[in-house]
Amino acid sequence: MTDLSFDQARTAPASQPPRRDIGIKRRYHAERRFRLYGLVAIAIGLFFLGALLFTVIRGGYTAFWQTSISLAVDFDPQIIDPKGQRDSDPGVLVRANYPLLVRNALAAKLGIDVDDTKNKADLRQLSNMISQGARVQLRSMVMENPAILGTTQNIRVLASGDIDSANKGQIDLSVPEARRKVKDRQLEWMKVLDEQGAMTQNFNTGLFTFGASSRPEMAGMGVALIGSLYMMLIVLVLALPIGVAASIYLEEFAPKNRWTDLIEVNINNLAAVPSIVFGLLGLAVFIGFAGLPRSASLVGGLVLTLMTLPTIIIATRAALKAVPPSIRAGALGIGASPMQTVFHHVLPLAAPGILTGTIIGLAQALGETAPLLLIGMVAFVADYPTTPLDPATALPVQIYMWANEAERAFVERTSGAIIILLLFLAAMNLIAILLRRRFERRW
Repeated sequence: MTDLSFDQARTAPASQPPRRDIGIKRRYHAERRFRLYGLVAIAIGLFFLGALLFTVIRGGYTAFWQTSISLAVDFDPQIIDPKGQRDSDPGVLVRANYPLLVRNALAAKLGIDVDDTKNKADLRQLSNMISQGARVQLRSMVMENPAILGTTQNIRVLASGDIDSANKGQIDLSVPEARRKVKDRQLEWMKVLDEQGAMTQNFNTGLFTFGASSRPEMAGMGVALIGSLYMMLIVLVLALPIGVAASIYLEEFAPKNRWTDLIEVNINNLAAVPSIVFGLLGLAVFIGFAGLPRSASLVGGLVLTLMTLPTIIIATRAALKAVPPSIRAGALGIGASPMQTVFHHVLPLAAPGILTGTIIGLAQALGETAPLLLIGMVAFVADYPTTPLDPATALPVQIYMWANEAERAFVERTSGAIIILLLFLAAMNLIAILLRRRFERRW
C-alpha cells in the first residue's frame, strides 16, 4: 500500500503554479511596432530622396548637351575690313560685324536671298537663331590668323538658347506663335537644318569651361569651379593643421579646468552656429577691417575655414579618444616622452578618423552658399581667376544665381550644376568612407 502510493505520487502530474501576466506579448508587439515605424521612416526618407534626385536629373541631364549648327562661313573682307585699314588700325578686326557673316552663312544654308528687301523679318529671325557667342568665336579666329580673310571656313557655332530649348523639346509648341519666342518660320528652318545634318547636339564642354554670361548657351561653371577649388585648397591648408593642433592640445596636454571646459563648450556651440553668422564675421573682419578684396577666393576660403574648424576639432578629438589608453601607457613605459607618445603612436592610429572628419568638413564647406553671398561672391565674373585675390564665385553661388534667371534655358543649367555639386559631395563622402575602412583598426 505504501509502495503503491509512492509510485502513484511519483507518476502523478505536478501541480502548475498560477501564471503571472508579465507583459511579454505586449513587449513583443511594441518591439515589432517600433521596427515597423523605423522601416516606414526609412522608406519615407528614401522616397523623398529618390523624388529629389529624379527631379534634378530629369531637369538637368539635358544641360550636358548643346545644340550647334555647322556653317560654311565666308570671311568676306568687304564686311570685315571694307577700307583695308587692318595694317594701320588692327582694331578694325576687333570691331568687324562678325554676326553678319554668320547670318549670311545661315541664309545661304537655307537658300534665303539676303539681298531681298522683303526678307528683313526673316533675316532678323535668322540672326536670333545663332548665339551671340559666335561673334567672339569668329573674332578670335581672325585675330589669331588674319590670313583666313577672303576664305570660306567650315565652322560649328552654338545655337541660341531658345533654339536649343526648342530642339530639346522643352518649349510647348502648341502655344500660339505670338506667345512663343521660337517662331513657326524658325521651326521650319530647324527641320531643314536637321534633315541636312547641319543641326546636331554635342557634349556641352562649355558648361565646364565658360564663365558667367547673360546668354544661357554661353553660361558655364568654369569660374565657379576654379573659385571653389581655390577655396577648398585654402580651407585644407589652414583648417587641417590648426584643427589638429588644437585638438591635440585640448585632448592630450591641456589641464582640465574651467577654462578648457569653457573652450570645449564654445567649440561645440560654434559647430551649431548658422553659417550666415560666419559670413557676417568675414564681412566685418576680413573685408571691413583687413581690407581684403570682395568676391575674392581668399576671403571665401578664410570664412569657410572658420566654419569648418569646429567640425574638424570635434572629429579629431573623437578620433584621439578612440585610441586605447594602453597605447599611451605602453609608449610611456618604454621611455617615450609625452610628445613622442602623441606623434609617434597616438596620432598615426587616429589618422583615419581625422581624415574622415576633414573630408566631411570640406564637403560641408563646398556646399555652403549663405556666407559667400555676404562677402560678395555673387558678383558677375566672366574671366577666370588667376590667383585667390581675383574676383571669383563658387559652385553653390552659381547655382543660386542661375536659379534667379528668367530664361528657360537657365533652368536646365541650374539642375545640371546641382548634379555636378551632388557628384562632388558624394565622391568626397565616398572617399571618407573608403579611407576609414582602409586604415581603421578595431580594438
